[in-house]
Parts: sequence; structure tokens; C-alpha cells
Amino acid sequence: MPPTPDAPRENQIPLVVDLDGTLIKTDLLWESFVRLLKKNPLWLFAALLWWTRGRAFLKQQLAGRVTIDPATLPYNEKFLEFLREQRSAGRKLILATASDLKLARPVADFTGLFDEVLASDGRTNLRSANKLKALTEKFGARGFDYAGNSSADLAVWRGAREAVVVNASASLVKRASDCTKLGKVFGPEAGLPHAFLRSLRPHQWVKNLIILVPTVAAHKLGDGTVLSRDVWAFAAFCLCASGVYVLNDLADLDSDRRHPTKKIRPFASGDLPLPVGFLSGPLLLAAGVLMAAQLSWSFLEVAVLYVALTTIYSWRVKRVVLLDVFFLAGLYTIRLVAGSVSTGVENSSWLLMFSMFIFLSLALVKRYVELAEANEVDSGKTVVTGRGYVAQDLELVASLGTGSGYLSVLVLALYVNSPQVVLLYLHPKMLLLVCPLLLFWISRVWLLAHRGQMHDDPVVFTLKDKTSYAVGVMICLILSLAIGK
Repeated sequence: MPPTPDAPRENQIPLVVDLDGTLIKTDLLWESFVRLLKKNPLWLFAALLWWTRGRAFLKQQLAGRVTIDPATLPYNEKFLEFLREQRSAGRKLILATASDLKLARPVADFTGLFDEVLASDGRTNLRSANKLKALTEKFGARGFDYAGNSSADLAVWRGAREAVVVNASASLVKRASDCTKLGKVFGPEAGLPHAFLRSLRPHQWVKNLIILVPTVAAHKLGDGTVLSRDVWAFAAFCLCASGVYVLNDLADLDSDRRHPTKKIRPFASGDLPLPVGFLSGPLLLAAGVLMAAQLSWSFLEVAVLYVALTTIYSWRVKRVVLLDVFFLAGLYTIRLVAGSVSTGVENSSWLLMFSMFIFLSLALVKRYVELAEANEVDSGKTVVTGRGYVAQDLELVASLGTGSGYLSVLVLALYVNSPQVVLLYLHPKMLLLVCPLLLFWISRVWLLAHRGQMHDDPVVFTLKDKTSYAVGVMICLILSLAIGK
């Protein structure tokens, strides 16, 4: 049956679209706050003062001090495609958001979908009841459809003809249907618990197993007291590391979103809300520091030094040529020091020298892979974005990395012929068999990196590489035979 003359056609009803959490999978208030703190953390105190004058004023002040590239923002792609279809059908689309107009308008211009933009203006926070009032005055009661994603949108849905629900829980969908007619529903693409776990980067915790190396090297792995202290130290470092990773991901939103692989990180992709990072990052660091203090003040000092150096690396040093890789190597070595301090097992000078060269080689692998990927993506550029390197440095980085790796094997060979080795091994000459295995593994790592078959983190590669496991098993077998007990 054809519609009656007074029954409006679907495309005659304007579709009003929320921005934060609906059109994009993030929130421009938090996005601007992150960028302001990255400029200078002391802006936090100014932001608190602005907040006392209302959220609209806060948003206006933040928007006036930062720039957000709309092209890098994580959009809800399925919903965006739906909007394109509605636009093609001749429907009027309105962007109505609580974000400040200065930040909302560039997003609308970038998408090219919206006929009009309604946003906060420094005086009125266009959210919930305020948004409903503005839309009702403009289109009349039930004269518009509204797409939103949060409980704050329930007030708007009560005055809308139809509710379009995006990236929301099943319970919110039910509450929206109680307010008005329920239209299309676009479910969330990722679960928050899984996204939060990814933000902690648990695969990186493998690096903290280095804490156990002094105990293993001293053949005290069977000592329950020593091992329990190692496990406690390992857990403390994992918490500290995850806290730094979370805060670093917040600071690197722009660069991560432009990176071919890092753009899928939970905060960069919008799978995890930014406020979760602001809360969990400091809490993880605090928990790690408290655990470190339970072992000893000396271990606490090492843990605090690790957090400080990691933060310095993330905020500044990673953009400084060569100093970045030496910092990375040093962060590996600090874990050795942490293992020694936590248990009282002294590190030998041989172990420290070996670690210096092998860790420097691994740090250079990481940088080599990043440079190679950047050269492929930005083939016309000389300077690699976000780093101090240029495209021509690739071969030199490879030379430095392979040389450093081979030097670590030389240190091991010299250790086998030193007087100290007979104190720990009944058959020390058997340790020489470890040298060709390490040479093979290091050469293979660099060969795969050269072929573009290496993950940008050698730790992740090792965890997934069967050959690395085989080499590790053979090394462990040789060590057990050399001990001869």
C-alpha cells in the first residue's frame, strides 16, 4: 500500500548523529586532553581550573590549544557505510555532539556527509537534555531520528522518532527500545576485557624473564627462597612495564594511528576508551612499585629507575639516533641488575658484557624492521616519521646489529676459556657448542629481518618461531651436560 500523503517518507526525516563513541570510536574531549598533556603535563592543573567553570568551557579551552587530524581518528566503519547509503538516498544528516564546535566541524568536513553541525560552544554543553532541547526546537517533537551510543543519549531518544544504536551493550539497546521505536543496531566490534588485556601487552612480559638469568647462571634455580624472590620481582616488573606501555600508548596516539601495524593497538583503534588508560596506567605503576618495595629498598630503587628510564625513552630518547637503541639495550640489562638485587646473586662481569652486546643487537633488529617498514610506506621520504633516522641508514643499522650480535658470541667464547668457568661447570669446554647455535640464531634473525619476514619486535618473533624453540632446547641440553651433575 502506498504511503498516505501526510506520512513522511523515510528520507524526509533527518538523521541526527552523535560524534563521540558513535561516528568515531573515541571521545574528542579525551583525545584533546591527551594531546595537551603531551605538550606539557603541567597543563593538568589548568584543565582542573577550566573544569570548575563547566564542561563546555573546558572543551572550548582544550580545543583552542590542540589540533586533531580527523583523517587519523578511528571511525565506526559499518556505521559510516550506513551513513553514506543514507546520504546517497537523499536523507539529511546532522552531526550533533557534545564536543566543541572547533573540533567537530573538521570531522564533519572530512567525512563530507553532514548538512549541518551542532556542537558545544563554550557556554552550553550539547549533551543529554540540552541536546534534546536543541533538536526539538529545530525539528519538533519526534521530528528526527537519532544515532547514539551511551546512556547520556537516552534523554535524546525519548524525543526522537527512532533510535539508531551504535557500539553499545545489549542492555542499552533494550533501554533505547523502551524510549522510542528501535531502528538499526550496530554492535561493538571488540570486547573491552580482551582489549584491556591487549593494552597490557602480556607478550612483552617475556622480557622480564631476564630477571631469572642471574639465578640460572649461578645454578640456584632449585633454591626455593631465591626462586620465590625472582617470581615476585618478575611480577613487579610486569606491572611496571604494563603501566608504562599504557601511558606510552596514550601519548603516541597520532603516530600509532599512522603506523601500518601499531594502528590496531587498543587505544589507537578505539577498541579501548582513553579514560581506561588514564586510570589503569597509574594504578599499574603504583601496584608494581608497592610490590617492589616489599622485596627491598634496593630493588625498589632499581624498579623506579627502570620506570624513569622507560618513560624518558618513550617521551624523548626514541627519537634520538643511536641513543634510542643503546637505551633499549640498557633497559634489558637493568632487568639483569634487578634479578641480582632481588635475590642477592651477583652478576658476573662476563654476563653483563654478553648481555650488552646481545641486547644491543636485538634493539637494532627492532629499529631495522621499523625503518624497513617505514621506507616501504613512505618510499618518497628521506626522513622516517617519528624517528631520527633517514632512509639511507638502513644498511648501517644492519651492520651495527650483526656486528654486535657476533661480539656477544665472542664474549661467550672468551668466558668458556676463563678461570671462572671451572667453578660452575664440570665440563666447561662443552659450552663452546653453544657458540655456533647462537651464531646461527643471530644470523637467521637478521636474515629474516632483511627479507621483511621479521615482526617489529624480536621478542614476539621468538615466541612464535619454532626454530628459536629448537635452538633454545639444544642450548639447555648442552648447559646441563656441561654442568655434569
